[in-house]
Amino acid sequence: MKRLHYIIYVATMCVVVLGFVVVFNLFERTTYSELENREVAKCPEFSFESLFAGTYTRDVSSWYSDSEPYRDRFMTLSMEFDDAKRLRLGSAEEEVTFIEGDSEVTEEQPPLIDTVASETEAEKSVEEQSDSVDVAQPQAEQKAKITNHGIVIVGTQPNVRALTNYRGGPTACNAYAQMANRYQRELGGGVTVYCMLIPTAIEFYCPEKAKSRVKSQRETIDNAYAQLDSTIVAVDAYNALKRHTDEDIYLRTDHHWAPLGAYYAAEALAKAAGVPFNDLTHYERKVVKRYVGSMYRYSQDISVKRSPEDFVYYEPLNIEYETTYINYIVDENYAVTGSHTPIKDRYFYKFNDGSGGAYCTFMGGDNKITQIRTATDNGRRMLLLKDSFGNAIPGYLFYSFEEIHVVDARYFTRNIVEYVHENGITDLVFGNNIAFAMSSSTINFYKRFLTQKSK
Repeated sequence: MKRLHYIIYVATMCVVVLGFVVVFNLFERTTYSELENREVAKCPEFSFESLFAGTYTRDVSSWYSDSEPYRDRFMTLSMEFDDAKRLRLGSAEEEVTFIEGDSEVTEEQPPLIDTVASETEAEKSVEEQSDSVDVAQPQAEQKAKITNHGIVIVGTQPNVRALTNYRGGPTACNAYAQMANRYQRELGGGVTVYCMLIPTAIEFYCPEKAKSRVKSQRETIDNAYAQLDSTIVAVDAYNALKRHTDEDIYLRTDHHWAPLGAYYAAEALAKAAGVPFNDLTHYERKVVKRYVGSMYRYSQDISVKRSPEDFVYYEPLNIEYETTYINYIVDENYAVTGSHTPIKDRYFYKFNDGSGGAYCTFMGGDNKITQIRTATDNGRRMLLLKDSFGNAIPGYLFYSFEEIHVVDARYFTRNIVEYVHENGITDLVFGNNIAFAMSSSTINFYKRFLTQKSK
């Protein structure tokens, strides 16, 4: 009897292994992953040069593992298994899941389209988007920050909220404040410098059961603002957001804030700058339905995928404006290798329902200099130094400034002092989310802007 059981076991395992061999080698391979919202690796072209260099076999291995047949189905099964074994605390009404971060980030892992994000990859609508949209994924280290810091999943389907942890200490952004001080000294008295640190969602939506693992962002922001020179204007985005936490000011499935959150921060900035500001009755509300953002990719938690939300944004009415882009060319390491000639194009791009790239509604992405000239005639010209959180801010300031210039901290090849004076900038705003602001890389980016020669 034991021998029969052994034979059945061996025969069963042989059938299973043979089945996998047939499926993985003979069935049609995956070319696009709906779950990850990306194209999978392509089979590399053979060349003796790549073979002898060792890159051909490496790329074949990457393609083979990345393009497995039924990839999404296998991933879903894997996530269902992970979902069942994760640590959970609380009742169904206040369910909390802790997902610890990866120890490292490999080249094969998809970088953040943040920015920072996504930050997810943009999905173009043929009817609504032009070829000029250049959505580049920012640097892979931003993906590392999110995964290494861990993710907290709150609630149950279909209203799950995924939160990136914050572990910065009280002085984490002091160097950022000192950089703002340096900019004010370098630019002189003709330019007002503003510092606006943007809290991330976990500061306001962290459940009690997870707070022992999360640091206070308010303490970090207060300490940074205390470091600012008296000539620097500190913009209180924190309280502007805190007053509206019962509204959809942060996205549930994305690491970014929602456009409504950016609206309240823009209002605080306009008040601090002493410029006009129009409320939402002067905007047209638009919606991308069934949006699932970057936090699904980072968490690999199926409950995030199954909790889509509305991506709601607002376009200004009855104001003329013209948007000009200088798009940067970036290599596979996200380093700038050149730039295109300036082009005029739209500021808001339309994405179809279900698109994971909807946060790229604003300017189409990060790797560019944006210049918006508005019909507002008040002599005020703003330069916003931002990460991808800042993308959602300028659209609320067309009534406030006659010109708005937008520079991403990761993509800029000009000397910032020269740029400010050449363009008659009157107001320079540091507008970064707190996780980005505390990074030493961010400080180095801004430090380089002051010394690099314009290209």
